[in-house]
Amino acid sequence: MKVHEFTLVLTAEPNEDEADKMYAIFNDGTLSTVAGVPQIHVHRQASSLEEAIRSAIADVRSAGFDVDRVEIEPKAVLQSP
Repeated sequence: MKVHEFTLVLTAEPNEDEADKMYAIFNDGTLSTVAGVPQIHVHRQASSLEEAIRSAIADVRSAGFDVDRVEIEPKAVLQSP
């Protein structure tokens, strides 16, 4: 399996307790706020980029948050398997 990198932009900023809850669910993402935009940069191992994104979104939702959008570097999409 390959490690896929992408960023999930959240609809709301988690407080410290909520961030701890997210980190308890997944350990392959880093929470940050850039220019007031809460996001998680993810390095997820999966057989496909789609599978990695879907599972990361499911993890975020299981923590009580939602994803506004997914951001991917163009080179991540163009890499061959």
